[in-house]
Amino acid sequence: MALTDRAIKSAKPEGKVQRLYDTGGLYLEISPTGGKWWRLKYRFAGKEKRISLGVYPRISLKKARHRRDEAHGLLDQGIDPSAHRKAQKAAQVAGVENSFEAVTKEWFAKYEPTWAKSHSNRVLRLFERDVFPWVGTRPIGEITAPEVLAVLRRVEARGALETAHRARTNCGQVFRYAVATGRADRDPTGDLRGALPPVKGKHFAAVTDPKEAGELLRTLDSFVGTPVVRAALLLAPLVIVRPGELRQAEWRDIDLDAAEWRFTISKTQTQHIVPLSGQAVEILEDLHAITGRRQYVFPGGRDPRRPMSNNAVLAAMRRLEIPNDKMSGHGFRAMARTIMDEVLGFRPELIEHQLAHAVKDPNGRAYNRTTHLAERRAMMQSWADYLDGLRSGAQVIPIYRSA
Repeated sequence: MALTDRAIKSAKPEGKVQRLYDTGGLYLEISPTGGKWWRLKYRFAGKEKRISLGVYPRISLKKARHRRDEAHGLLDQGIDPSAHRKAQKAAQVAGVENSFEAVTKEWFAKYEPTWAKSHSNRVLRLFERDVFPWVGTRPIGEITAPEVLAVLRRVEARGALETAHRARTNCGQVFRYAVATGRADRDPTGDLRGALPPVKGKHFAAVTDPKEAGELLRTLDSFVGTPVVRAALLLAPLVIVRPGELRQAEWRDIDLDAAEWRFTISKTQTQHIVPLSGQAVEILEDLHAITGRRQYVFPGGRDPRRPMSNNAVLAAMRRLEIPNDKMSGHGFRAMARTIMDEVLGFRPELIEHQLAHAVKDPNGRAYNRTTHLAERRAMMQSWADYLDGLRSGAQVIPIYRSA
């Protein structure tokens, strides 16, 4: 006899478990404490089995019968409803563990310790802002190239084309990690080559003509301001490091007696050595009398416990009326790279090592921070002497160091 809603509502708990039967193996189990559970009894492969179909009243009689019918449909196909349910739960768990966001965070945790803090923050922020909201919950193995392209198009649409290209690169790294760890079969970003417009290259403004370089040096020498900013202005063309590395220089890394500055490059986490010319040492010795007791060689004007602002040198150059499109903070590196090679004739690999750029070793060895140190020391002194000649307006004869 089939159950009715009235019979279920009027049923009271007793001292033992009660079972109110419906049809097709469906019944309601009432515990002594009053709990009511829907159960289904069925046979599969000659064995009697039972599964739960939910709790009453959240699952009504009508819903319970619907679930019973679904289970019977599986039985008709030779599928055990209990095993089917376990497989579904396992798939749901796997879907969460293998979602794009989960795999990305696993990949990030693995590689983040090898990155500079600024890089890791930028990568994580990109995923959280531009990728996760759209495909974060999707199983990574099911994401297609058009889905990824839709994500990139959203970034491109707000005018951040360079970020869109970077997002494609980072997503590709995650997909390849998923392939390597068995969560995906392929990297769909490979199908997107050429799907985004190319990014127009941006070059830092730089003076590369020796005559103009002499005028620039004389302009810098005329700066009237704080000794710290003046020292940074005069030192920048002599050490040709990145602006951030210069302003964050620490006295503990500088050995004036050995005429060396040794520090860790934040971008690559590699050690770098800057041989200091006699001119650079003289500037630093004068500055040491002012800031030598501080952590930073160029302490901030407002808070000397921090390095000076990244705009301090640029602001000084603008005060000197050096146009934005003529010279930038990075421009001293380009100036040195061009003149050292094309005018002074130093070997390109020496210059690249001094600029802390990746240099291919024909023997396959990793970059050695002491590579060509003696030659680089001579090169940096020749460079400083050459700049002195440009500053004074003398006719400087090229010094060719390579055949």
